[in-house]
Amino acid sequence: MDAAAWLQPRGIDQWSLPFPAEHMAQSIARGEVYLIKETQAGDAAATVTLDREADDLLWTADERREEAMYVHKLTVDRAYAGVGLGSRILDWAGDRAAQEGAKWLRLDAWTDNPRLQAFYLELGFQHVRTVDAPATGGSGWVAQRPALRNHDHGFQQAV
Repeated sequence: MDAAAWLQPRGIDQWSLPFPAEHMAQSIARGEVYLIKETQAGDAAATVTLDREADDLLWTADERREEAMYVHKLTVDRAYAGVGLGSRILDWAGDRAAQEGAKWLRLDAWTDNPRLQAFYLELGFQHVRTVDAPATGGSGWVAQRPALRNHDHGFQQAV
């Protein structure tokens, strides 16, 4: 994916540091990482992690007690930008969350990426708060929307 390279000239340092390999390996082993491809043999169009891991720095103790699923590391390859893939992935994630009994679909976004924040707001997410603390690594804008059943995402199979 070339998202970090695309963001850098726009003054956004999101994904400039790699995620810890151990953390990624654990997410993959638990089956929480999804790769979206146009065809089985094709290149990756997008990736997303969907789990129940609420960051203590971003979500209050009361919020963490609520049934919720969290979107992490949603990345769409620039070749697929502007075709609605990101919104379809979020609809799939909300559907999956609802199927698993969650009340909320939650996410966090880079605090200095207002374009991304506006995208999430347009998709029905409600801004909860912005946590401005170095420990968040820059991703302190948090939002949520109800987890709803929605089969209009069009994905055949999540593998």
